[in-house]
Amino acid sequence: MKSDIQSSIEHISKKDFVKISGDIKSPFMQYSFLHALEKSKSASLDSGWEPCHLTKEQEGELVGFIPMYKKYNSGGEFVFDHSWAHALEQAGRKYYPKLLTAVPFTPCKGERIIGDNKTIKNNLINDVKDYMQVENIESWHILFPDSETSLLLKEHDLIERYGCRFTWNNRGFKSFSDFLDIFTARQRKTIKAERKKVADAKVSFKIIENEDISSNDWDIFYKLYCQTYVDRWQRPYLEREFFNQITKESKSSKPILFFAIQNEEVIGGSLCFKNADTLFGRHWGSIKNIDCLHFETCYYQGIEYCIKNNLHYFDPGIQGEHKIRRGFEPELCSSFHHFLKDDLRDAISVFCSKERKSIMQYKKSCEEYTPIKKEYRIKS
Repeated sequence: MKSDIQSSIEHISKKDFVKISGDIKSPFMQYSFLHALEKSKSASLDSGWEPCHLTKEQEGELVGFIPMYKKYNSGGEFVFDHSWAHALEQAGRKYYPKLLTAVPFTPCKGERIIGDNKTIKNNLINDVKDYMQVENIESWHILFPDSETSLLLKEHDLIERYGCRFTWNNRGFKSFSDFLDIFTARQRKTIKAERKKVADAKVSFKIIENEDISSNDWDIFYKLYCQTYVDRWQRPYLEREFFNQITKESKSSKPILFFAIQNEEVIGGSLCFKNADTLFGRHWGSIKNIDCLHFETCYYQGIEYCIKNNLHYFDPGIQGEHKIRRGFEPELCSSFHHFLKDDLRDAISVFCSKERKSIMQYKKSCEEYTPIKKEYRIKS
């Protein structure tokens, strides 16, 4: 078998990629999504994401793939390692570039190693380690892998770092009112009041999916998306061209826009993606400051969509304890890390071990904070 580093996803045949990734559930690990990020230059060397995807061929046929980037910063990852970088640079060594296996700007769990069988996946992991030696790259980071990938990485003795995220679980709800029944009376009243504030502001909602999303719709949403970053004095991660590219492959990426409309003007919106059982909340923005508009646009509209379309889960994005009061429940997530040299590996291993205890305590505190009635809570 032959392994290669590809400087662009375009150097990989889409037909061959689709052939080996047919069982992939994540809409973000599809060829079209990764290609849109690169083609739009959202994920490029200029933004600190230099593609160096690992492929494996057998008799000229693609049999394995790991999405990989040389990262020259830690932006757009949502797993924070700035202190690690500072410590290594203080020691006179270079933390960047590092190797990163992730979907750029997308902190959603999913497959990270694609292969025809476990042997090929094991070989791919060993190939990355060999590449680190050749390039003298100090670290490799795998972010938000699914459970199957996590088990494989543990077998290779990568360091696991815990995190906590919040997801919504569909308990067979028939309506939003049915969903509200799992809460305490006080929280039911609070959620109804939040939704009423948006309704009283004469805000209605329009949902647009897949190929029905027009170029003008994307123009409107991109303005909203950029405003979120302007408010934080940051540059948007995604370029406008990314959304043009997504439109071309909407059947595989399955984008959904939730537009908030007031006086016939779109004043807010959220962008989600979905697969067979999960809605993924990704981006949002607004041009008007209306109380509770964020909760309605990003959470309640998505929950109603999941109930109506019989989706089992809603992953609204990373972080945010405020999600707990809206019916989202804490769950553990992980990243995995491999280091070229033992001194850094040992130090990070100790750090992650200590941090794990605080993450577990944080999760427990979140579980106690939930307004969901005890009989409806998911057991850890």
